[in-house]
Amino acid sequence: MNAVSVENLTHTYPAKRPSKTPRQALNGINFQIHEGEIFGLLGPNGGGKSTLFHILSTYFPPTRGHVEIFGVDLLRDIEAVRRKIGVVFQAPGLDPKLTVQENLKHQGHLYGLSGEILARRIRDVLGRVGLADRAGEFVETLSGGMKRRVELAKGLLHQPKLLVLDEPTTGLDPVVRREIWAHLKDLQESGATIALTTHLMDEADLCDRIAILNHGQLVALGRPKDLKAEIGGDVISVEAEDLPALGADLERKLSVKSTIVDGMLRIELERGHEFIPLLVGAFPGRIKSVTLGKPSIEDVFIHKTGHRFGTEDRLP
Repeated sequence: MNAVSVENLTHTYPAKRPSKTPRQALNGINFQIHEGEIFGLLGPNGGGKSTLFHILSTYFPPTRGHVEIFGVDLLRDIEAVRRKIGVVFQAPGLDPKLTVQENLKHQGHLYGLSGEILARRIRDVLGRVGLADRAGEFVETLSGGMKRRVELAKGLLHQPKLLVLDEPTTGLDPVVRREIWAHLKDLQESGATIALTTHLMDEADLCDRIAILNHGQLVALGRPKDLKAEIGGDVISVEAEDLPALGADLERKLSVKSTIVDGMLRIELERGHEFIPLLVGAFPGRIKSVTLGKPSIEDVFIHKTGHRFGTEDRLP
């Protein structure tokens, strides 16, 4: 069984004022999340990933389409879906004046947990996120990384089958980010299915599969290494004065196609290191600089859309 099945998902935000037109945030999205995988939702500003996160977390229903969470229809039985998912929002959801244990106790009460069952669940989830010795500490005294782990513990308290996270490492330094990802990998090994949004390319590489969104469209879906392999070879970026003229001459003289992206001429080519001397020799004095690199997730986005990745999208 798939953890998540999304079919023809469409969402349109109504116009804020009569003079404005409705905004379509998602347009016929289709994908599945396999049980036991870490699945990343990646997209620039206005891409649709935050809208998709809010639909999966049952924050609001889609305009059209069909969503199932472990076989349960999201629109027909939202309460059953909520029992199957744990949600960690980007905005903090902890009471800083309460202890870690008190925060989790209140979360447990929301799911009807109490007594020894709740106490055992709290001990278990704090152990899973490496905070068993911090239960009695006030949240306001914890570091940013520890607070994020308490958020994870809250999401896991009712033993969900799917954990949905919105930008789980936003605002954290690189060391803490690595710690959070280590905990996510541990949760995956213990059987959890994880869906998360991110705007960080290196985090997308850590996912088993990713869905890349742009202007409400699903532009790429698959394992990061497979998506990068679709580009093939190397990515060459060329700085020059007259990029359109250079691109035209490049195709005419060397039969190589190129695109202009953010003020650079971009070439995707096998064995790029062998082509660079030929390129420089063919256009003496016209090229300012040349860089060579292997395809990245951002290169996948550029390849699919023709422009660079932007910032994360937000609700209107």
